[in-house]
Amino acid sequence: MTDLPGGFADMLRMPLWEALLGRRSRRFARGAEIPDGVLSYRSLHPPLPLSPLETLLVVTACGGNTSWHHLIQRAARYAPHLPNYAGSAGGRTFPSSAGFHTSQTFFTDDQGVYLLDARDATPFAERDADGRLDLETVVESLRAHVRKIEDGRLRLPPEVPHVEAHNTWIVNRPGTLLVIPVGDLAQHALLGLFYMLQNGYTLYDDIHRCPIPGLEEFADLFDPERVWPITFLDQVAMSELAVELGTSCFAGALAPIIENGSTPSNIHPPSPIACSASGDPSVPGLGFAYRSDGRWPYPNPTGRAGVMEAFCPPRFPDMRAAVDALCQRKFGPGGPFHRETPGPFLDTPRVRSAAQVHDERFRRCVARQAQYVLDAFGKFPATVPSMFVLQYLQAAHLDTEFYDRFFTPGAYLESHARHMERWHSG
Repeated sequence: MTDLPGGFADMLRMPLWEALLGRRSRRFARGAEIPDGVLSYRSLHPPLPLSPLETLLVVTACGGNTSWHHLIQRAARYAPHLPNYAGSAGGRTFPSSAGFHTSQTFFTDDQGVYLLDARDATPFAERDADGRLDLETVVESLRAHVRKIEDGRLRLPPEVPHVEAHNTWIVNRPGTLLVIPVGDLAQHALLGLFYMLQNGYTLYDDIHRCPIPGLEEFADLFDPERVWPITFLDQVAMSELAVELGTSCFAGALAPIIENGSTPSNIHPPSPIACSASGDPSVPGLGFAYRSDGRWPYPNPTGRAGVMEAFCPPRFPDMRAAVDALCQRKFGPGGPFHRETPGPFLDTPRVRSAAQVHDERFRRCVARQAQYVLDAFGKFPATVPSMFVLQYLQAAHLDTEFYDRFFTPGAYLESHARHMERWHSG
């Protein structure tokens, strides 16, 4: 990159603890208005969108690749084989349970809706001998993985029921950048089934109070006394994925580029990914397909063809096909356990090929359980959505005059006070 603003160097010098202790949800942006109440105020400035560089930096903080994942190094149950839990060979700016990495990063601004399509990308940059990555190289590489999926801002009106009442005045307004990490909860739960069986567990249907039929032929793969209730698997998978999405947003909120950073979890979850919340086709969100069923409290989103689809029907004809596709992600070319995938080890082919590939009987046992869930509940997973959205990050340019009027000194940092000078003086 050339002609970097002075704020770029300032950003690289900000200490972690200053970012941690200085973080606040500063919601009042340029162009904003609070029309009533004790804090009523109308900005004297028009909305100022983030520059392309600022946008790329925020998105990098939320979902950038951080070189190779180091994998899980040992599990006593199947040593000396390398644990084969991970779904991706690369690491990202946020953690994912056992390296599953089942989420993707979407974002929207005044110009369009975009996908950072980098979940299984090779590293954006290689670490030097001191373990450092060059941020300029990372950001430039990330740019190549961003694709526009729609023109114009995400069609998510800032009004109830799509947005909670206390954020309707600011969320998804002109000039703002809204980052939306989306998790494939079907894939996450399926990886959970892999993990369970590797450790001797199978599912039990605690809703219908019956065991999963047809597992007798796989009795040597598990302990019949070790079971996970279906509802427990769903809770664990959703909890793990919620942490993944939340830490993605938190990483973005810590980025010193953030002027007005907030991480709202109060956009109505179905709204951003389908028009299921209101049934209004004028509110398509990310345009995800969904199905309705009287057994479910909400319609179930399954994704958007060619953009992001859950590891379940309709993307796949059945759960066995989803199991095979997930094994291909793990063990096929580019996967974390393919001997020809590069990596950080002195003898990478030897390390990657030390993981045990799931054989036919293992795959059939996992697929039998997953297909039972799909048949019994009409979707996979059983009690939670196939695609999951919870946390968001919004960034915009702070209107410091609002804080000068209503707050004591210290409501914002020096980096906020100097932002226009250091980033936009040209």
